[in-house]
Amino acid sequence: MASNNFIDYVKINCRSGRGGAGSHHFFRAKGLPNGGPDGGDGGRGGHIILEGNSQLWTLLHLQYRKHIIAGHGEGGGENLRSGAQGEDIVVPVPLGTIARDAETGEKKVEITEHGQRVILTPGGRGGLGNDHFKSATNQAPTYAQPGEPGIDEWIILELKLLADVGLVGFPNAGKSTLLSVVSAARPKIADYAFTTLVPNLGVVAYRDYQSFVMADIPGIIEGAAEGRGLGTRFLKHIERNSILLFMISCDSDDIAAEYGILLSELEQFNPELLEKRRLLAISKADLIDDELEAEIRETLPKDLPTVFISSLANKNLQQLKDMIWQELHAKE
Repeated sequence: MASNNFIDYVKINCRSGRGGAGSHHFFRAKGLPNGGPDGGDGGRGGHIILEGNSQLWTLLHLQYRKHIIAGHGEGGGENLRSGAQGEDIVVPVPLGTIARDAETGEKKVEITEHGQRVILTPGGRGGLGNDHFKSATNQAPTYAQPGEPGIDEWIILELKLLADVGLVGFPNAGKSTLLSVVSAARPKIADYAFTTLVPNLGVVAYRDYQSFVMADIPGIIEGAAEGRGLGTRFLKHIERNSILLFMISCDSDDIAAEYGILLSELEQFNPELLEKRRLLAISKADLIDDELEAEIRETLPKDLPTVFISSLANKNLQQLKDMIWQELHAKE
């Protein structure tokens, strides 16, 4: 998919519906010219509602939809008839979407489940009809409430991808190749830096018809947290991954040093990322022998689960999936 088709940030104007006015009607009938109040209530204004949709993974469908306007409620009628509610507008969004007030930055809504519905911008309440205001001392009230106005506000929708495991590594570490081999995803693959310009998601089949979701995040470079390279544009997507799979090529000059740089970039962007469970996959392991593999292992942290893999040679990929599955289901 072309990079301009991945949209993870949009700003939209939301206008909920105005509530309908209550009626101040009085009952009239032949032989009863001075009946009591029978004004009905006004209808509620339309809400703007966000709905989670697991089939979406981008905000592209909202990129050019700058204004979302819900319907107004209708006024109340005679014989205690309530006005119709304004039309609600349901906006489908991918899982992991956060809505913020564009002026204050305050988080309003977060969508994390398929089918989840949350009112983003509520419609105005309908006004009460004059029937509500009759009393022993006021048997013919002429007053009815106006409807409440709707809300007109600018909202920022920001997507942070939800995945079970996120791939973290420098460009050309083999992340896209791994995702293409273990899932049906088809990310762009080439032998130059920054082949992956957008995050890619893939569903990885596991034993007994089980599965988990893997996200290929565009490659990090040293200084990414400060805006170098692709900068922080895609680092935010790592925040929503349950575990992090670090990938470093075995042809690196210093694998341990590269791992340290990756950790440092994540820590600078968000220190809480270091609290996530981590695995390490040394890619292109078909290019080294057992002796060199053992030497590399001696340089790595002892408490870091590590596996040497080759996506092209299908080396240790099942072992990698087993490790990921165990980490995903490990008790805290």
